[in-house]
Formats: sequence, C-alpha cells, structure tokens
Amino acid sequence: MADDDKDIHAQIEALVEEEHALRNATEHTAEQRARLHQIEEERDQLWDLVRQRDAKRQYGEDPAEAQARPEPQVENYLQ
Repeated sequence: MADDDKDIHAQIEALVEEEHALRNATEHTAEQRARLHQIEEERDQLWDLVRQRDAKRQYGEDPAEAQARPEPQVENYLQ
C-alpha cells in the first residue's frame, strides 16, 4: 500500500475513533451531533477516494490521479 493509501486509512481510523468517543457520550449537544454528521461525511468521502484509487490501480492507471469528490455527490450514491 502506498504512503498516500496509508495516510487515507489513518485519517479514516482517526475519524472512527472520534465518532466512537462522541457516540459513547450519554447526551449529545447540538455541536456534537453536527460533528458526528461531519465525521460521517468526511469518512464517506475518504472511503470513496480509497475505492477510486483501488479502481485506478486495477486498470493500470495512476492512483494519485484520484480526487476526493464533493460530499453531496458521495452522499447521493446508491448503496
């Protein structure tokens, strides 16, 4: 895995840890709920970037050409 891939996965792990810490709170403030939503969006964008990089690699293209897509585009994908 390239350094960029490791960095992306490290960012995802950090977001997951922060999300778990926030979700373990007994009560959530409006600020915490907003941060949870932001974490989910950032995490989805990073996973999309990982998938793009993997696809480029699979088809002999340069994974460094993958670009993070805007949150609305990533969030509207069908699962």
